Amino acid sequence: MYRNDICSYTYSELQGAVKNLGEKPFRAKQIYEWLHVKLAEDFDEMTNLSKAFRDRLSDQYEIPKMKLVKRQISKKDGTEKYLFELGDDNLVESVLMRYSYGNSVCISSQAGCRMGCKFCASTIGGLARNLRTSEMLGQVYRIQKLIGERVSNIVVMGTGEPLDNYDNFLKFVHMASDEHGLHISQRNITASTCGIVPNMQRLAEEGLQITLALSLHGSSQEKRRRLMPVADKYSLTEVLGACDYYFRKTGRRVTFEYSLVEGVNDTDEDAKELIRMLQGRNCHINLIPVNPVRERDFKKPERKKILVFKNKLEHHKINVTIRRERGSDIDGACGQLRRRYITSKKEN
Repeated sequence: MYRNDICSYTYSELQGAVKNLGEKPFRAKQIYEWLHVKLAEDFDEMTNLSKAFRDRLSDQYEIPKMKLVKRQISKKDGTEKYLFELGDDNLVESVLMRYSYGNSVCISSQAGCRMGCKFCASTIGGLARNLRTSEMLGQVYRIQKLIGERVSNIVVMGTGEPLDNYDNFLKFVHMASDEHGLHISQRNITASTCGIVPNMQRLAEEGLQITLALSLHGSSQEKRRRLMPVADKYSLTEVLGACDYYFRKTGRRVTFEYSLVEGVNDTDEDAKELIRMLQGRNCHINLIPVNPVRERDFKKPERKKILVFKNKLEHHKINVTIRRERGSDIDGACGQLRRRYITSKKEN
């Protein structure tokens, strides 16, 4: 018998479900707390509900399982990478990064990806399916249970394009920040997009306070097209216009992610083009030395060249940082662990 995914129910949706079951309204608060605060993985853990009610819930609803397949811990910086198996055997990756300000988790929004970015392992093999809201939340919950610590920041920059899974992603943001659940500040949630313009505009209208990060990666339309097929559909002018619109509507400055690839987008001319593009915009650019991917030929520039590139931007008053390289000894590139696991299963 088909059972509904109760972990994807918002608080108000759960209140409606409890009412339809003929139970008192306060039961919704109890169930929601068990699922999203105490992180229960089975209805039998809900000991303040009667056995009969727990059985009824179990008959009609499911708590999706997320099995830990592999856990890697970096010897360099303590970053942890996880490979989780979903109920239909699809795999997703998540990453835990510890900082002085708290624990940050990078989660996936899709199993696989159809965006086709040339330097990314996530897109090799294409898109299997979108993740449900519960499966995005579940990555955060499982990591919290594994480490016994609270997560304070969420980055939706793992496998997949969150704005290609718009409705489930939007629901995820609302539920992750819900005062009845984990109650993570929306200002502590960042989502990365490769530039799906209509959904960037929709997101600007939602009244959220999350940070939007654009995967820029090219200093011109032509450079972007070489690296990112999405640029064939949405021009750089359109994408930048959507970023400006997001800032106007939300007051939240946009982060521009720029993966530095040796000999591809790291030249003096690239720096000049970026300066012309971003000067005067209230934004932040995050330079990312590209993570080597086995199936790709891309290499990161030497450290000295990266610093020179950064200094050129800073000289023109552009806010810029170099992303710390984390987890380079544990399949750090997005999608790499998942890809390696799938390949090894096929070979065996």
